[in-house]
Amino acid sequence: MKRPKVTSAPAPAGITASSPLEDANIQPRSFVKRRSLLKGMGAVATALPITTALAPRAMADGNELTRGDIAILRFLSAAEQIETDLWEQYTELGGTQDSEESGAGGGNALYMAALEILDEDMPQYIHDNTDDEQSHVAFLNAYLRSKYAPGVDLSPFRRLKGSTAQGAVNKLRITNLMELTIDTAFWSRYRSVTNPDFDPAARFSLAVPSLNKGQHTAIPRDDNDTKGSSISSNNPMTLTPFLQAIAFTAGFHFAWIEQGGTSLYATLAQQVTSLEVLRILISIGGSEVMHFQTWQDKAGNALPLTNVVDPRTGVLVSFNDLTQAKGETNPESTNGDVLQSNLIMPEPAHFISRDLPPVSIIRPSSPGKSGAMAAMRGFQNDGLFIGQKKDFLDFVFDLAQEADEARRQY
Repeated sequence: MKRPKVTSAPAPAGITASSPLEDANIQPRSFVKRRSLLKGMGAVATALPITTALAPRAMADGNELTRGDIAILRFLSAAEQIETDLWEQYTELGGTQDSEESGAGGGNALYMAALEILDEDMPQYIHDNTDDEQSHVAFLNAYLRSKYAPGVDLSPFRRLKGSTAQGAVNKLRITNLMELTIDTAFWSRYRSVTNPDFDPAARFSLAVPSLNKGQHTAIPRDDNDTKGSSISSNNPMTLTPFLQAIAFTAGFHFAWIEQGGTSLYATLAQQVTSLEVLRILISIGGSEVMHFQTWQDKAGNALPLTNVVDPRTGVLVSFNDLTQAKGETNPESTNGDVLQSNLIMPEPAHFISRDLPPVSIIRPSSPGKSGAMAAMRGFQNDGLFIGQKKDFLDFVFDLAQEADEARRQY
């Protein structure tokens, strides 16, 4: 894997701290009253005949969808729109710029250079991941409409200000990539024989412990965040430690986002009734697995950085060289300590029954541990919804609850 040589320059200083966004700490209701598919739809659902919407099953071309199938597809449409929104922000600044991504702002060359420390193909991968998520949204909503069921449109919740750095498009967002708290336990979970389905209290080593403390930006917030870096053809490339830290934070966030999808689709697939809907979930879920495998491989190439300070917030972040990770190296460890960067294949773990031999699997996949509500709580804990208001949280958590309540009908 080619790594550009980088010389470090001092991090920029003297930037004034910004005030926190309003409603940053809103929590979802501990219990959300179950709503019908129509309640609260308003502008965020595709119009459909009332008689069709109230029918217990949606019918088209001889294929039946239960209410549960519809609830799962609607939730996944919303989840994919959340992912699409964040990936569009990443691709505007760090992805390959072409006609496929209409409205792209031309990219941010300095941020791209920092991302390319992880892999020289990072801009193309970011572009393609964005394209994949956009296709998931378009397909899920079109499929729902083809079955005379309501799609979902989260565009009324575009209310967050995004980056103003070179390359960013001036428009409102659904998600916030500038105040993230990233749980990197996924890194060692897949390198351990422990399956959270059997041991929900299991604790796994964090690949980057400092990302789980404080709030970190994964994109340049403005041009001050790239100040002091240079990629002039006349001089050696110079990227400040802070800009490198932003890019490495993004690298681990990419993997964090996509590992959630691997478990989410595997879990919800067990709750659908229609074989066609099952086909959709295992097929889209397979692409999420491919995304996760790619991103965890690239994140492991982060260069070591120690106590890099965000000049605006004062938060610290450090990255260890995971290509030279020490510590637990026994592949049969139950400690989840194996941090070595190239151990990217899921270690065999117990599945279905402890009486059966370990098997390499996606995990967790038990309903209730990795379902829709767990996914939304993960998004919220990650900081993606900082700045959103209660109406948005109520809406997406209602969709999540309805999806989790779906049961396969025999």
